[in-house]
Amino acid sequence: MTGARARPVVLAAPSGTGKTTIARRLVQSGPDFCFSVSATTRARRPYERNGVDYEFLDRAAFEERVARGDFVEWAEVHGEMYGTPRAPLEQEAVRGRHVVLDIDVQGASQVGERIPDAVRIFLLPPSVDSLLSRLSARGTEDPEALARRLTTALAELEMVEAFDYVVVNDDLEAAVQRVRELVTGGEGVSPADMKNDVARLREGVGLWLQSRRTKR
Repeated sequence: MTGARARPVVLAAPSGTGKTTIARRLVQSGPDFCFSVSATTRARRPYERNGVDYEFLDRAAFEERVARGDFVEWAEVHGEMYGTPRAPLEQEAVRGRHVVLDIDVQGASQVGERIPDAVRIFLLPPSVDSLLSRLSARGTEDPEALARRLTTALAELEMVEAFDYVVVNDDLEAAVQRVRELVTGGEGVSPADMKNDVARLREGVGLWLQSRRTKR
């Protein structure tokens, strides 16, 4: 254990930035970090385990827990409900473990309101070209899907200022180490410090989207 006060770690980023990979590496880096297990109303897939991959609930049970305030953040996505239960975060804090939440920017905002001492970190790609390269390398993004993801990224980049720190994922292992240091008491880069870099990313994404509309 690091000895640092345990608190939730919120990671948010545009698709293609490496957020989930960083979250996994962080949990693998030591026993003081663990994943949050989300609750959902969607059907369990054959390979998924209840309580490990998700906590699977029916809609009535989920809505009852929302009414009780059991979630630190929740949202309805494509007709299904997803949320982060509060109790495991409190239980892991008692054990001295930082719970890693891999969520979207709207969820991060809710967590910040309900758990003020959560560490909220926005991950950035080093450049628009890098972001495009990472998304294309997946081999699952057709031009329409890529445009949708970049449109979402443009909106997400507008919310960077709501976070505590910004980390650029220009090198995976270095980014994981920077996140770990921020959580355990190190100094970091604030959104204000990255204002120009974020503006350049937004401009680049906007130009890409505009060029695509022009070609159609």
